[in-house]
Amino acid sequence: MDIPRLGISPKMLKNEPDAPTQKLNDPDLKMFYFNQNLDHFTFTPKSYMTFQQRYAIDSKHWAGATDNAPILAFLGEESSLDSDLSAIGFLRDNGPRLKALLVYIEHRYYGKTMPFGSAEEALKNASTLGYLNAAQALADYAAILLHVKEKYSTKHSPIIVIGGSYGGMLAAWFRLKYPHIALGALASSAPLLYFEDTRPKFGYYYIVTKVIKGTSERCYNMIRKSWKEIDRVAAKPNGLLILSKQFKTCAPLNGSFDIKDFLSTIYAEAVQYNRGPSYSVTNVCNAIDNNPPNRKKGLLDRIFAGAVALLGNQSCYDTNMFAHPTNNNKAWRWQARKFTLKTMFKPDRTCSEIVMPVGYDKQDTMFPTTPFNMTSYIEGCKTDYGVTPRPHWITTYFGIQDVKLILRKFGSNIIFSNGLSDPYSVGGVLEDISDNLVAIKSNNGSHCQDIVMKSKGDPEWLVMQRDKEIKIIESWISTYQKDLRALNISI
Repeated sequence: MDIPRLGISPKMLKNEPDAPTQKLNDPDLKMFYFNQNLDHFTFTPKSYMTFQQRYAIDSKHWAGATDNAPILAFLGEESSLDSDLSAIGFLRDNGPRLKALLVYIEHRYYGKTMPFGSAEEALKNASTLGYLNAAQALADYAAILLHVKEKYSTKHSPIIVIGGSYGGMLAAWFRLKYPHIALGALASSAPLLYFEDTRPKFGYYYIVTKVIKGTSERCYNMIRKSWKEIDRVAAKPNGLLILSKQFKTCAPLNGSFDIKDFLSTIYAEAVQYNRGPSYSVTNVCNAIDNNPPNRKKGLLDRIFAGAVALLGNQSCYDTNMFAHPTNNNKAWRWQARKFTLKTMFKPDRTCSEIVMPVGYDKQDTMFPTTPFNMTSYIEGCKTDYGVTPRPHWITTYFGIQDVKLILRKFGSNIIFSNGLSDPYSVGGVLEDISDNLVAIKSNNGSHCQDIVMKSKGDPEWLVMQRDKEIKIIESWISTYQKDLRALNISI
């Protein structure tokens, strides 16, 4: 059983293509490429290799260098820049208010930002993928942001970095690692505490269960019963063929775990990106609960109806979504391997530093109990890549144990925003640490909901949350501008 990747918008079920699905028609947005170093941390001949890193700038509303006007910088995550530009609204929505320069940077190994000349070479094996990690990505962002400041002759324009999900983690870490470059950070839906050394009491699937049960207890009960029914049908002669027809799978099932992975991903995506009306838990549960007037609907018919409600009517449904993974999928699966029911039998091809111990624990009552197993996880990585993941490296390098104690004196100017209906919120910073390390949470919010494009139908709590975030950022900028004047610092 699998979970959605740490993305700002739902892409796993759609198996997002590497090419943009939507062109952003914005004449004010200019694309650039920066000649980036392959390795920022060694001085071997190979480390001086370079690659072209893509970024975009919108200067339409910027007040200019003479006013030390701010820069809002979006730090890309495990997605193409095209997808981010289509989804992210926080910068465009607030750029005019702040009179800010807007900068969007694509993460190395995603979209068109490929070292070694091509995706085929960059994603080939552990030798080339070894340069894909968070520390290198942060150094990339530092180099580009300093380049942008030099390009626009704006030495004292304060930079606010913004990111969501994995990108939210990067934004928080960037502020802590590069405080001389970023004045502050907005870290949206960033599960900074979801690691072995900071593992949350309740896990991802606890929230999935809680949200679905709160939406419809009947739906919850039917999903809970469906796992045994799937196993019962699979055990029949030609049982897997029966299930393949039942769920209109594009390829024959290899085992009952194929369909279980598929369904659990649907429930997780519906909860994580619960943004109605179509892509919502309510839509899935209404389909499962629905009583047809003229015929009796079987349990697995109802479960399949829930899948169709989320994915739409298709000629067939791909239950093995990573049989032909996109380049973005391949890169992310190297960065963040997830333990699944299937990995107990056939390991996923991934492995490095973002090791999140996500499993099905006993309190996750909607799912069969399958706790996270680090031994199985490590063995799968060694089998596929010949490397061992480093489950303690993130907490060692970024130091997020005892976050309240350490950051109270060390950190400043970070907003940690979370929707408590987002399963990843269990690993988020949910309480204020100090006056300028602020946690903003909402009971109903989903994953990264505060930084996506705003719309007329946004609920009042979301409008208020976004307004609170921008007022905090304005206060950081105002204090910074006062400090410039007090110290008599000119441009």
